[in-house]
Amino acid sequence: MIEIIPAIDIIDGKCVRLKQGDYAQKTVYNENPIEVAKRFADAGIRRLHLVDLDGAKAQHIVNYKVLEGITSKTDLIVDFGGGLKSDDDLRIAFECGASMVTGGSIAVKKPEVFLSWIKKYGAEKIILGADVKDRKIAVGGWKETTEIELLPFLQKHIEKGITKVICTDISKDGMLEGPSIELYKDILRSLSDVYLIASGGVSNIQDIEQLEEAEIPAVIFGKAIYEGRIALKELERFM
Repeated sequence: MIEIIPAIDIIDGKCVRLKQGDYAQKTVYNENPIEVAKRFADAGIRRLHLVDLDGAKAQHIVNYKVLEGITSKTDLIVDFGGGLKSDDDLRIAFECGASMVTGGSIAVKKPEVFLSWIKKYGAEKIILGADVKDRKIAVGGWKETTEIELLPFLQKHIEKGITKVICTDISKDGMLEGPSIELYKDILRSLSDVYLIASGGVSNIQDIEQLEEAEIPAVIFGKAIYEGRIALKELERFM
């Protein structure tokens, strides 16, 4: 059974979604993300992907109060990401109730810091964020595409202890055009032991069913819920 992980992205303390990571293409869906999280929890959802977009821009944790509010008022298992660059950022995130944190750009820009987090907290608490464009790693809030090939990048981190990966196809994110199923299949063919979390492009319940058929372990999605294309009741069978 595929694991269902709704996403809440935060700017100015509000629940928003961007198109392809573009801050200029922002839609505010709810002034109170805690209300959104409660609605997910009441529907039987267990996991939440919470992204501090202000933190991603500022390069340090910003919306930790939203994280604390969600974890104190729901039983959701929250993975938290966005701008986590220092040991202090991680300390704040975990103190505010995050069960896991996601690091993406830090794994490219400061690999020694990212690897130290795996050693300190354990692989169960650290998720590798792999944002890709044309199968190459993108960093810096998706503004910079590197020449780093996706599969060798993932392989290197799995050898260092990483077990969970969120892979986001930038071209699909927020576009409601369907996920990159072939990309995810290729990853699992090459790296069968990784717990792969697909992200980007989910537009309806059929997309989730196709990911499940492809034996993708988990999926993150947000805009399809906020736009009413997926009803929470439709997700019951995956819970």
